[in-house]
Amino acid sequence: MDWKNELSSFLHIMVAFLQDDDEADTVGCCTLKVENVIPEPPNSLQFDFLGKDSIRYEKTVEVELPVYKAIEQFRVGKSGSDDLFDKLDTSKLNAHLKELMPGLTAKVFRTYNASITLDEMLNKDTKEGDVAQKVVVYQHANKEVAIICNHQRTISKSHTAQMTRLTEKIDEMKGVLNGLKTDLARAKKGKPPLKDADGKRRNLTPEALERKIAQTNAKIEKMERDKDTKEDLKTVALGTSKINYLDPRISVAWCKRQEVPIEKVFNKSLLAKFAWAMDVPPDFRF
Repeated sequence: MDWKNELSSFLHIMVAFLQDDDEADTVGCCTLKVENVIPEPPNSLQFDFLGKDSIRYEKTVEVELPVYKAIEQFRVGKSGSDDLFDKLDTSKLNAHLKELMPGLTAKVFRTYNASITLDEMLNKDTKEGDVAQKVVVYQHANKEVAIICNHQRTISKSHTAQMTRLTEKIDEMKGVLNGLKTDLARAKKGKPPLKDADGKRRNLTPEALERKIAQTNAKIEKMERDKDTKEDLKTVALGTSKINYLDPRISVAWCKRQEVPIEKVFNKSLLAKFAWAMDVPPDFRF
């Protein structure tokens, strides 16, 4: 029974190498302690441990029944601090994986899971829309990959202040929008516009006011979208998976298909690192 493959594939947990003595007490798939995995009938496992970069992984998931029964067996006769997989280490797991496929390792296994998730989500969730809307789709797909890889981060100290400033800017723009709508209503009745906050009047035609209203609405929508995205991604580290676990050809091909500038998803460092992937055809699928 290849329960090791099922468990690692399902959870996308980093297979850990032995830590140095001065490292934090972090664990991965091969170094889990008995206390880190609690079976919950009929076939769920509750995980709670410090993973990569001392980020806590806390999640309850359903697994195949053979995996559940195997975990129960491995816990028998052990204390909470004992190794759950006392006869397994990274070298043995990688050796087993290479028997299944030449060159297959735990990291390759993890990279495949991350890449196939990004590819499937981008192709399922991308709809018609402008570049900004498509970038949001990409960020959400990237977020899901980061979550399954447990790539988290602490909330920035400046996050609350940044969100407050964004809210204030949005409220300010909504005030401008209301003023424009009032002026438009007055203009259609042949009345002069009201004075703005600076004591000035917007002497614009109804057509010009309608254009400014449309432009202001678009700005507000973008600012609200940016605010929602910033809040949604506040505890997720998107960069780690992009750098280490995602096939860059997926992102490049998607950008070409969707006519999204690659600079919207790759910074200068990633563009240089993945220069070899830039010639991939638009129809590439992982």
